[in-house]
Amino acid sequence: LANQDPLNPMDNAELTSQMAQINTVSGIQQLNATLSSMSSQFSGLQALQSTSLIGKLAVVNGSQLGYTDEGVAQGGLLLTKLADSVQVEIMGTDGKVIDTVDMGGLAAGQHSFEWNATNADRSKVAGFRVKATQAGEAVTASPLSMLRVASVGMVDGTIRLRTDSGAAFAYNDVLAFQ
Repeated sequence: LANQDPLNPMDNAELTSQMAQINTVSGIQQLNATLSSMSSQFSGLQALQSTSLIGKLAVVNGSQLGYTDEGVAQGGLLLTKLADSVQVEIMGTDGKVIDTVDMGGLAAGQHSFEWNATNADRSKVAGFRVKATQAGEAVTASPLSMLRVASVGMVDGTIRLRTDSGAAFAYNDVLAFQ
């Protein structure tokens, strides 16, 4: 109003239109500030809630073994269909099979296994591989690592998990928690 030309004043419609535009811009700025605040609070809440995952087993794609305090190695596998024979081979760093866990026949789906590693030198254990067959034909079997969560943190706004073994991965990479 202070900057109007007194010889050529704005009509009421033009003045009302400009005031509505100013109010709209102001409202959008307030909305952006509110959403930014809510996003920050949500991230903080996620970080706080993710601390409840410490100590749980995270199931992720991979062939790394997780170990309990008692020296038992844990892993998992995912079968695409029924298998009448499933064997988990524990692999050494030299590429040779250290031991075999015979799981017998298993239905399609996710399964876990344990291997007594109390007498094994963990530094010489590379991981495991899965061999599954049905009537002599190979069945697709994906190895699953079952690793204990040691700590959680936020990196670039996403939750990251670190395991007892030192492996780190994004929360979105976890298939399940146990």
